[in-house]
Amino acid sequence: MKKLFITLLIVCSVNLTAQEIKPSEVKKNMKRVADWQIEHFRDHFSGKKPHHIADWTNGALYIGMVKWAAMAGDDTYYDWLKKISEDQEWKLHRRQYHADDHTVGQLYCELYRKYGDKKMIEPTIKQFNYIMYHPSQSILDWKTPYHQDRWNWCDALFMSPPVWAKLYRITGEKKYLDFMVTEFKATTDFLFDKKENLYYRDQNYIGKLDNGTKIFWSRGNGWVFAGLVNILVELEPQSKQYKYFLGIYKKMAKKLLEIQTAEGHWAMSLLGQKFYPTPETSGSSFFTFGLAWGINQGILDKGTYGPAVKKGWNAMVGHITKEGMLGYVQPIGAAPGKAWPDKTEVYGTGAFLSAGSEVYKLFGGK
Repeated sequence: MKKLFITLLIVCSVNLTAQEIKPSEVKKNMKRVADWQIEHFRDHFSGKKPHHIADWTNGALYIGMVKWAAMAGDDTYYDWLKKISEDQEWKLHRRQYHADDHTVGQLYCELYRKYGDKKMIEPTIKQFNYIMYHPSQSILDWKTPYHQDRWNWCDALFMSPPVWAKLYRITGEKKYLDFMVTEFKATTDFLFDKKENLYYRDQNYIGKLDNGTKIFWSRGNGWVFAGLVNILVELEPQSKQYKYFLGIYKKMAKKLLEIQTAEGHWAMSLLGQKFYPTPETSGSSFFTFGLAWGINQGILDKGTYGPAVKKGWNAMVGHITKEGMLGYVQPIGAAPGKAWPDKTEVYGTGAFLSAGSEVYKLFGGK
């Protein structure tokens, strides 16, 4: 029965990847998922209560939702995001230095760009100025005190660096970019495997094997890959900083193309496909987002990478329930694990909406 189920899953997935992508259908599916998530925003997906509105989980949702809001032609979505931000008084979450608690700042920056009200970004600027002038004295080693006051786990590269990049672009003050680049390089030197061109989730996975393969967590690398895109869009293409981030992006893109599954998703353990056959939509959506963006920017060859985006997007759409919920989102974690067709999380929706925003453009959306 298990073999039959896997065979049927593969057949269904192959059929999905053969489907042509129409921009109108991309928008339709984005709206379905966005509307379902808003309706269920205060459900508890992990744990016993809903996530705090400024938690990283919701921060990742807002990053995708604000991309959808810009496409929707309906300010309802902007109004929803603005109301959440006002309820939070435009403040970051509770921990001063922790990257996760900076994530919501990406939303504030985008709303500032739309509405031009400085109160939307003033608390973030104040907190980041404090961090710059009182930088953490910790080292990246996980055995040291206050080690997560710096970006010593790969997820952090999605959460905080794009906020610094956005503040640089908004204010024109290079100090924000300089601080971010220095810290990003330190993390990359610490966690990037130059042979595999992938990031370890954190120090605890370096040198460990899972069924004989190195452990590169799909969503962890999805965080990095999407984070790179959200940084690159804020930088001048001729700058040395842009070229640094682009170099990492291209290396990861090439690797991701090589290891995508036949079904269109990426395995939860990127190099251990046969040990993790279950689809997973959060990491895979981030990869689809990043690859589609690269094609749209003329960075990646469409003939080479386009089929991967098409397979990825169709696979993700195939895991939306009839109600509009994105299934197969791995729960909160730090390593390869399990996912289920009837389980979701807010960050998975954010990743899917980010992917849709670029897939829409790639296949002719205006």
